[in-house]
Amino acid sequence: MNTFDFLFELGTEELPPKSLKKLSNALTNGICGGLKEAGINFAEVESFAAPRRLAVSIKAVDARQSDQEIERLGPNVKAAFDKEGNPTPAALGFAKSNGVEFSELTQVETPKGTRLQYKAVKPGAETTALIQPIIEAALAQLPIAKRMRWGASRNEFVRPVQWVVLMADDQVIDACILGISAGNTTRGHRFHANQEVVLNHANDYEQALESNSVIASFERRKQTISEDATALGSTLNGRVVINPELLDEVTALVELPVVMHGNFDKEFLEVPAEALISSMEEHQKYFYVVDNLGKLMPNFVFVSNIKSVKPESVIEGNEKVIRPRLADAAFFYQTDLKTTLESKLSRLENVVFQKQLGTIAEKSRRVAELAKFIAPLVNANIAESERAALLAKADLVSEMVLEFDDLQGIAGSYYAAKDGEPHSVANAIKEQYLPKFAGDNLPSEPVATTLALAERIDTLAGIFAIGQLPTGSKDPFALRRASIAVLRILIENKLDISLTTLFNEALNGYSFLEFDVSDVKAKVETYCLDRFRAWYDDPQISTEAINAVLAKDLSSPYDIDARIREVAKFASSDDAESLAAATKRVSNILSKADFDIIEVDSNRFEEEAEKVLYEKLKTVLSSLETNTSRDYDFALTSLSQLRDPIDTFFDDVMVNAEDESVKRNRYALLQQLRNALTSVADISRLVV
Repeated sequence: MNTFDFLFELGTEELPPKSLKKLSNALTNGICGGLKEAGINFAEVESFAAPRRLAVSIKAVDARQSDQEIERLGPNVKAAFDKEGNPTPAALGFAKSNGVEFSELTQVETPKGTRLQYKAVKPGAETTALIQPIIEAALAQLPIAKRMRWGASRNEFVRPVQWVVLMADDQVIDACILGISAGNTTRGHRFHANQEVVLNHANDYEQALESNSVIASFERRKQTISEDATALGSTLNGRVVINPELLDEVTALVELPVVMHGNFDKEFLEVPAEALISSMEEHQKYFYVVDNLGKLMPNFVFVSNIKSVKPESVIEGNEKVIRPRLADAAFFYQTDLKTTLESKLSRLENVVFQKQLGTIAEKSRRVAELAKFIAPLVNANIAESERAALLAKADLVSEMVLEFDDLQGIAGSYYAAKDGEPHSVANAIKEQYLPKFAGDNLPSEPVATTLALAERIDTLAGIFAIGQLPTGSKDPFALRRASIAVLRILIENKLDISLTTLFNEALNGYSFLEFDVSDVKAKVETYCLDRFRAWYDDPQISTEAINAVLAKDLSSPYDIDARIREVAKFASSDDAESLAAATKRVSNILSKADFDIIEVDSNRFEEEAEKVLYEKLKTVLSSLETNTSRDYDFALTSLSQLRDPIDTFFDDVMVNAEDESVKRNRYALLQQLRNALTSVADISRLVV
């Protein structure tokens, strides 16, 4: 089959830099998906994305679809003809539905008898005739939050479309995309080559643009920026810190990356480094430079979109722009230092946390009381934990945080240190928001751990107390993230603390509200523990293993995690399936008991199998009692010893004996057995 090389480019006004990579990937996937769905084969695919263009190049695209053989079965022959041998309405309807005369139908033998058949070959369509709807469908599915219109056009896209290139080899494909007729003319760099560029072949695209000062490949520009920035850092005797998200954003801002560096006054280094970095990264899209010790240097690296004949002028311009930004940061910092962090607390009385739960100041006092309770549980200093909790939110009303909201906690830690607060207090203020996302670091010290827990537990308790539970995608107080953070802190720090204990104490701080304490506590605990279902990346940890442990109604995340990991390993053992079935069988029998189950009386055993099971069970229970270290691997291995005695018991013993006393004694044995089998988890829930 003949093939052609395909090119599609959509030329626009400057595209949103933070969305460019995502838009490019989605467009490529959409077009490729459309070709596959149409049965059109192709070879290599390459995406291009620059500030003013999205493009897709595909090699060896089939020139047409393969012919399709169509076979459809109709009614049985017996139902296709009447007594006179004429076609019935059902037979005529089948022919009509396929657009043919009845005489054109054939008959075929099937397992259900002889049936009418429509058989034909549908010629494949020309690929070029299918391209426009495929592209339109891909464009319609792009992840664009808000589309716009331009001029008098009713078409919508993320930015106004200026030109469209659509080619098969050296030919333009006749199409109209978003109101613009396709051609073979693209455009060069807005400043260096502000002209139309005619493409003679689809394969000329990348080279033709490069000749006109545009590097169309997103990945090539990204690599150039990364390599040149790293090299510049070495010439400065430092290291350029390249934030991956910022690198993607800067790559999306330029068509022709030219990496340069500038300097700023050393006196600005007296300002907290995080404020300077925020100014450089967020406002100016600059990369910062650190020395071998990781300390900020008075240099920055930036990416220009032009090759200037006077690069010193470009550098000077960028230095002029960054200077007032850094001066603002220095001013805010110096202003904040004129008063202590503690003196800012009074202003929190006017900042509302949540209408029903009060102000940030009131929340801080609640968290401080909760921190005093939690501190001994994590071996933290009580007084320092209380102090950190009281001061934790004071920087929210500082000039620095009002200007740089990403410095919450960080600014407060600097001010606390300047005020002479203990290191643990300043560090806790800084680390109170950790972990912020999956895989993020945890608080590094006990006081910080106490504050991080107290802050989140208080929020969870309060929001659940007023009934504003997260629903669907709405989670305004980030309770999902808060609950996962609580789990991580408790589990990874090996803190065997019950959620019941924590929420009991937290809910005491909400005595001014009216709510059912036991109901709220149950709901918030269940909500937190449900996060276990999406917690594990390990494919070996099955949903069944998680459910088996959660069925125990435990409350310590650390203990629950330890059980889940061992139960998941046990689930793949030879004994798991047998014991899971036995546990389910025992539970089913006990559920039918219509009498009070007594203690086991070994003198009432009549069968050897029940005696053997009882003695083995006593041995296992004894070993479990000595297992004070919660070694669940040992516990499950011990329970595995019951497999053969249980099988023999059910083979040889009639539980519902005619003698009522014997029957009740066997039920008592089964109840003791079930208690043992479910001591680690409800293993009847395992499905191996």
